[in-house]
Amino acid sequence: MITDRSRAGDAIETVIDYLVPTSRINRRFWAPGREVNTGVYAPYPVTIRNARLAPEPFTLDTHGFAIARHRSAVRDFRDAAAVRDYPDEVAAVAKALTGCDLVLPMGGQLRSPVISGASVQPPAAEAHVDFNTATAHRVARALYDRAVPGGAGYSRFICFSLWRTFSPPPQDWPLALCDCRSVGDEDAVANVKVDVDETPEGDALYAPIEGEEAMSAATIFHHNPAHRWWYFPDMTADEVIFIKFHDSDHGRAWRAPHTAFHDTTRPDAVTRESYEFRAIAYFR
Repeated sequence: MITDRSRAGDAIETVIDYLVPTSRINRRFWAPGREVNTGVYAPYPVTIRNARLAPEPFTLDTHGFAIARHRSAVRDFRDAAAVRDYPDEVAAVAKALTGCDLVLPMGGQLRSPVISGASVQPPAAEAHVDFNTATAHRVARALYDRAVPGGAGYSRFICFSLWRTFSPPPQDWPLALCDCRSVGDEDAVANVKVDVDETPEGDALYAPIEGEEAMSAATIFHHNPAHRWWYFPDMTADEVIFIKFHDSDHGRAWRAPHTAFHDTTRPDAVTRESYEFRAIAYFR
């Protein structure tokens, strides 16, 4: 039986959480099944436009993100055994989209706004990029040296995520992506990632952490009305979004802020379940 599905509009007027200007100690504590941010965020009004209706296609080097067709051999992304070979699929997509010579995997993550568990994280709910510049260079070098000891090196790299949803459309928490060209360096702030078994509470969240300056950090953003946000409504299981976290060539679009947002315009929306896989693409 075929049923009618609500239609996506040209744009959605909603809010996205941004870091407030007065937030000073910005950390993200990551525990199994739970994230806690010390940064102070506030919702700011934004327009998120329908990328499927855009006058030009989205490309990695112009916008920092792109959508592509990819039918995965994985039938159940919740099954750890089923995704064992998925890194090979990610590498093939990355090589086709970027022309890179080598792809080294980092790992995958399930996300859902309602399903909990040690292997499932909630959708990220603030404007962010998963790495900052220092972290991207450090991780890219360490990963390459470990995988290719004594290798010839690389002239460029892209830290990226390949994102997909495997719940049917329309999804209740789609992914919003910001055009790199609309984001200024002055908008960005480091957010240090602190891995813990259990998240601390109270004053312990803000206590000094030895070696914090050497820890990995994401990038979070202050609001800027110039930011141009887009989303791809009604994504299917055979579509993926390639998101640049950091391209070492800053002469191109080199990062794409992104976040989940709650789409309340679709009365028949279903619970989003998604899988993202992080990796680094290298160029000789």
